[in-house]
Amino acid sequence: MREDITFKCSVCGEENYIGTRNKKKHPEKMEIKKYCPRCNKMTVHKEKK
Repeated sequence: MREDITFKCSVCGEENYIGTRNKKKHPEKMEIKKYCPRCNKMTVHKEKK
């Protein structure tokens, strides 16, 4: 079962991206490196609680 998750910038806290993942196959929180328009650079985005 796929669930929607929100990604939050680890630097400024802006919620920029929405994605999905299978929580049964991947129970750990996701981290991705994406562009943050507020910081104007590539930053690590972590899954929001």
